[in-house]
Amino acid sequence: MRYEFQTVDKKWQDRWEKEHAFEAKTDPTKPKYYALVEFPYPSGQGLHIGHPRPYTAMDIVARKKRMQGYNVLFPIGWDAFGLPTENYAIAHNIAPAVVTKKNVAHFTEQIKALGLSFDWSREINTTDPAYYKWTQWIFLQLFKRGLAYKKEMAVNFCTSCKVVLANEEVVGGVCERCGAPVIRKVKSQWMLKITDYAQRLIDDLDGLDFIERVKTQEINWIGRSEGAEVRFATTAGDALTVYTTRPDTLFGATYMVMAPEHELIGKWNRF
Repeated sequence: MRYEFQTVDKKWQDRWEKEHAFEAKTDPTKPKYYALVEFPYPSGQGLHIGHPRPYTAMDIVARKKRMQGYNVLFPIGWDAFGLPTENYAIAHNIAPAVVTKKNVAHFTEQIKALGLSFDWSREINTTDPAYYKWTQWIFLQLFKRGLAYKKEMAVNFCTSCKVVLANEEVVGGVCERCGAPVIRKVKSQWMLKITDYAQRLIDDLDGLDFIERVKTQEINWIGRSEGAEVRFATTAGDALTVYTTRPDTLFGATYMVMAPEHELIGKWNRF
């Protein structure tokens, strides 16, 4: 007997959708469970194996929790802002909104065909004004409290995409996305002052049920350290401030290296 999976799968998927089988209800009598996966970026290529792999694992957990009596919230959405869409839209002379809408529709069809138990009634899209107005609101609160500020700094700049790249996006001196050369460039950038919360971020990891190596990675990423700022006199007349975690070793220092983007480099270069 042949298994007609396309007919059988669609039958149940249609029934789940008709009966709102996976929607989280407002029910204080049930214990709550929040199942979350990273929202996909809806590219033109559609799903790849990196999407259903974690989605299937979390879908198994979500279904099990429902069977155990939990009120499960398993949302889906689209992290749709991004450079690939902008570049595609420019190259093909199509509005980014049109590209995004088309890609989201394609992704939705593919994900629903997999039978994953997402709560589609809570679908979000980061390009929706009703969503990103809150992102803008959060930024304004940070700005009002001095936690968002502008600063000139050296960045990785893609000569083709014309945008700033993270260190992880530069592979072998080129942009991982387009392959164009990446240069170091001083630009004015918006910064978020997370350093004000470094100790709290570390302390609050204590109560989290995380794998220990993940906690260690988080602590290293936050990068808080204790040390001292030491001022050195120079023959140019300016004082050079250096931060070190081992001031006791400075008596053995034989030379000093300055970053090429240091503000004094430009000043001393005029002598």
